[in-house]
Amino acid sequence: MAKALDMHTEQTEILARIVRAEERVQARLVRVTRLLGKAQIPYAVIGGHAVAAWVATKDESLVRATRDVDVLVKPEDLERIREVLEKDGFVYRHVAEMDIFLEDRDAKAGDGVHLIFEGRKVRPDHVLPAPQVDDSGIGELFSVIPLESLVRTKLVAWRRKDQVHLLDLLGAGVIDPSWPQRFQDPLRSRLQELIDNPE
Repeated sequence: MAKALDMHTEQTEILARIVRAEERVQARLVRVTRLLGKAQIPYAVIGGHAVAAWVATKDESLVRATRDVDVLVKPEDLERIREVLEKDGFVYRHVAEMDIFLEDRDAKAGDGVHLIFEGRKVRPDHVLPAPQVDDSGIGELFSVIPLESLVRTKLVAWRRKDQVHLLDLLGAGVIDPSWPQRFQDPLRSRLQELIDNPE
């Protein structure tokens, strides 16, 4: 009986940690987008949170938690962004060619807010640069990149997690098998490959 109670207590604590971790990420996302919005700095949420937002329009049960907070901004706004976020307590770092903001000096880079600059390649080997900042996607609480731009960024990055995100969009019916025709190769072939071989 005592062993069963100990196991139950341990599992409850593990679940509580998971919930707290997810809540911290969501709070970070809302905090930074509110600050940018209040300062009237153009931005759009991109990456895993944008995927989650689009998936949620079709099926909330398929939304996948994500650790990263990625925000698409204009490069010329970096100094204004620094001023606004640092004033609210964020700590700026330039790490591994990325501009990130941490909630405190001890935070890990992976737990920061990552800036993606429009018109610039995120990585040198990417076939296309990041799209333009465009808030015409979705979102009442924060601006989310339009769907086609989001899909394009995922096809450009083409890491395992990007492929999973694209499969999430396909699985939820946010995009469908007609979508490859919207892109040129190699992006068209990449998306077709996922559609033909989802496993």
